[in-house]
Amino acid sequence: MDLSNDPRPRRSRLSLRVAVMGGIAVALFAVLFCRLWNLQVLSGDKYLAEAKNNRTREYKVIAPRGDILDRNGEVLVDNRTSLALQLNTEKLPADAAEERAELAGLGQLTHMTVRKVRRTIAESEEVAAGAPVTLRKDVGYDLVAYVEENQDEFPGVAVQRVFVRHYPDGSRAAHILGTVGEIEEEELKEPQYKGLEPGDEIGQAGAEYAYDKYLRGQPGLTRIQVNALGQPTPNGQLVSTPPTPGNSLKLTIDGDVQTAGEAGLGARGLPGAFISMNIDNGQILAMGSNPTYDPSDLIEPSQAQVNELYRDEVLAPLVDRATESAYPTGSIFKIITALAALENGVITPDEVIQDNGKIEVGTQEFTNAGEVAHGAVEMRRALQVSSDVYFYLLGLDMWKTNDLQEWAHKLGIGRPSGLDLPEEGESLLPSKQWRNQLYKEGLTDRPWSAGDNIQLATGQGDLQTNPLQMALAYAALGNGGKIVTPHVGLEVEDEAGRVLKEFEFKPQRRFHINPGYRSVILEGLHAAAQEGDGTAAGVFGGFPIPIAGKTGTAQRPGHADQSWFAALSPYPNPRIVTIATVEEGGFGAESAAPVVLDILEAIYDKQASAVSSAGGNE
Repeated sequence: MDLSNDPRPRRSRLSLRVAVMGGIAVALFAVLFCRLWNLQVLSGDKYLAEAKNNRTREYKVIAPRGDILDRNGEVLVDNRTSLALQLNTEKLPADAAEERAELAGLGQLTHMTVRKVRRTIAESEEVAAGAPVTLRKDVGYDLVAYVEENQDEFPGVAVQRVFVRHYPDGSRAAHILGTVGEIEEEELKEPQYKGLEPGDEIGQAGAEYAYDKYLRGQPGLTRIQVNALGQPTPNGQLVSTPPTPGNSLKLTIDGDVQTAGEAGLGARGLPGAFISMNIDNGQILAMGSNPTYDPSDLIEPSQAQVNELYRDEVLAPLVDRATESAYPTGSIFKIITALAALENGVITPDEVIQDNGKIEVGTQEFTNAGEVAHGAVEMRRALQVSSDVYFYLLGLDMWKTNDLQEWAHKLGIGRPSGLDLPEEGESLLPSKQWRNQLYKEGLTDRPWSAGDNIQLATGQGDLQTNPLQMALAYAALGNGGKIVTPHVGLEVEDEAGRVLKEFEFKPQRRFHINPGYRSVILEGLHAAAQEGDGTAAGVFGGFPIPIAGKTGTAQRPGHADQSWFAALSPYPNPRIVTIATVEEGGFGAESAAPVVLDILEAIYDKQASAVSSAGGNE
């Protein structure tokens, strides 16, 4: 039978197709319904909030950092408003050629190549994608006017007002004050910077770094309403929370004494450093280094400034020579040798040694400066005329023991000072164990010898220390055996000047110094500074405040003699230690002593001014 013309199979296939298409349509409708249900009902609140957020923009309002003041309330650092050129990368042209043209134009305005502009954008995007990129700070009003007049050429570019640190006196106390800068990506992970964001500024050096948590304020917030183009609508400000300024930091520094020290050191025209400190509580009255720098140069440094500040290894203006240097000290080290010898019974205060101008140890000869013979000398006289032979012999007597090194270490040489600033260099107190270990490792050609200890006894040889450590040693002599904690932080104040916190720095350690031995050494130092043929009597002989002081002339390989002077004042009950050193400055009385004189005149200005006006000082 032929069934090819039967219509029933054809109708069955059509029905099947209709059913399949209908099922697919129902399934799609079900999916669409579920999606709409999710968007409108289940996630409606979420997307409504996001839609509202698209209509608003939030801007962080940077808080000004607190001022830094000297001990008398004089402003050392405050703030000024500055203009910063910022780029919103989301508004850059989509066309590659137009984008490059805008970046090239921005490069000309900011003195950057297109490659550097792109690198700056990329670095900013790594830590804060979508945030405005600061291309240049401290822009001038001419540039601002140009950008505003040619806004069509620079879409996404805006000028924002920001706070910038202001240094009323330029370079004064630069190494103490330090600098600020934008937080680095790695720093954001550190606990003390919790809550900070890319672009926030923190202290990077000096007191700015050490006391950052007090100086750094709390940012504010401004929320505004924008239209579909992201532009603010009229009367669109929704909420504004003002920033909380940082607190002020008062330092122990006396601005007048700091100025005197920097002027005196600068007048020498040579690298060097100074420090003046209270020997009872460790408060630093002044501390400086030359060459120095103006911290404002680091806000937007030019390439020439970068080369001068960071790449000049000889002048190294960013290095604080008061705390980061490593020098032999010459004869100002002799007070340590004197204490070690007296306390360990190597010599008595009145025991006489014949100084013939030189001694011979084996095949090596050790001489006084200029081979001058001082004749019969005891402790006081040896300090007054700075007899090297006297102290050579003490070093020779102690070379097989560790007495000299133990007392030097006890007095702070070769160990951290405890200073509340981050900048402190490494030092070296040479010893038998140290050199013998080097010899064992093949790093030197000989083991420890008597000559090494003889050299150390007069502050020479391999000794490497700095003015701060020597100030601690002299302070301990002056106060009878207390190693203070040197510091520049005094207190924190609010905007109204109310004291919020006073910093307390306890002594690091105490040890016994025989009062009789201390008195003998101070007598010798007083004679050296102000009596007869004392090594500094020509500088301090007419100074109205009695002082105890010691000159030092250190030999540095590859350099001319380095000048040192250390003073304790007033004698015989000192309160202040003052130390200065001048590289290649010659004898201690030639360069360093006049710097100390300038500082002491500022400290004791009423008494010293009378002598200065009368021409009583040489």
